[in-house]
Amino acid sequence: MTKQPDISAPKAAVLGLQHLLAMYSGSVLVPILIGASLHFNSAQMTYLVSIDIFMCGIATALQVFANRFFGIGLPVVLGCAVQAVAPLIMIGQKFDPQTMYGAIIAAGAFVFLISGVFAKLRRFFPPLVTGTLITVIGLSLIPVAFQNLGGGDTTAKSFGSMANLAVGAFTVLLILAFNVWGRGFVRSIAILIGLIGGTVLAGALGMVSFAPVAEASWFHVPTPFYFGTPHFEWSSIVTMILISLVSMVESTGVFFALGDVVGRRIEQDDLRRGYRAEGLAVLLGGVFNTFPYTTFSQNVGLVQLSGIKTRKPVIFSAAFLVLLGLLPKVGALATIIPDPVLGGAMLVMFGMVAVQGIRMLQQVDFHNDKNLLVAAISIGLGLGVTVQPDIVQFLPKTAQLLFSSGILMASISAVGLNLLFNSKQQQPELEIKDGLNERD
Repeated sequence: MTKQPDISAPKAAVLGLQHLLAMYSGSVLVPILIGASLHFNSAQMTYLVSIDIFMCGIATALQVFANRFFGIGLPVVLGCAVQAVAPLIMIGQKFDPQTMYGAIIAAGAFVFLISGVFAKLRRFFPPLVTGTLITVIGLSLIPVAFQNLGGGDTTAKSFGSMANLAVGAFTVLLILAFNVWGRGFVRSIAILIGLIGGTVLAGALGMVSFAPVAEASWFHVPTPFYFGTPHFEWSSIVTMILISLVSMVESTGVFFALGDVVGRRIEQDDLRRGYRAEGLAVLLGGVFNTFPYTTFSQNVGLVQLSGIKTRKPVIFSAAFLVLLGLLPKVGALATIIPDPVLGGAMLVMFGMVAVQGIRMLQQVDFHNDKNLLVAAISIGLGLGVTVQPDIVQFLPKTAQLLFSSGILMASISAVGLNLLFNSKQQQPELEIKDGLNERD
């Protein structure tokens, strides 16, 4: 690894704050979306956001402080995996939060255990498979965005009111404006700015209540199994394992990219320790009732732009995240965001997820009809059962759980058909610029 000059603690702290803000909106949005979809009350939402911030810091520390067992020792920041939103909402709605967290714990243990052999499994997730899966994830979430855009409750008389639509549209326009005309760091937090701006407008229209902030305590201690004893259900576990494998593919690209930036050759042992740290972070996320964590690729750009390639700023970032996570009033601020504002942000974010999937598919040779069929059939199956889950109502209940999941159907179809058609052909690997959590 290239020797980097040390920097002062104040400068490292400022750079650490920049790392935190670059990943904050994307990571905090995950618990907000999932909690809102599962109708958590204000106290539960406050806990969910606060403990998520706390666990982002813990997960980052697990990677940064490398040892012989886990941690890659690069300046990486971990946050909630966007690709986990749709399957977690599906599991939570079909079963309960305990089943959702049981699946997360099982997936974390799986990632930890297979860390040494994952290099061999990566060939099952080329851009054709990964891009197809991410496209289905993004498209399947668009209806959720529109439901929130209208006000959240489709049975309410105010659903689709002009006030709701105006606030949602303003949020979308604000995000677009800062993405198009913003520069550097400001552009990287466009979604956070949109959420704040939309909430300010909603507040002016009387749509915001600060009661959750007033009711929240100043300090709390993270509580294992806050939502109850986890339940382990096989189809939910399989779903989260597939999502975790996709996250591992993306993290591999981030590890190699950061290795190149800091002048360090990434060996197989480095990857194994990096995967183990992510698996441990996911497992702890399930125990403390948060979500799966993955390496955020947008922070690679910050390392490169700042020219500071040591771990010191990221260590400060992890410490800030842990500190903020212990202050429920900070977490409660995120829970006052009205549904139409969330819907506007969801529309942009989930649309971008779908387009990122399409972007991954650009590496695929679609002049080859076999590749075309793999993507077409898998996307069709994934969206089909998402829109019409009752089509499998006459199957045995265990089979219904499997085949009513659009994401799981798309995954099984894409992996299976790709192996059938392309098992003897060399396929490209996912590039860092095409990662799902990438923010250019």
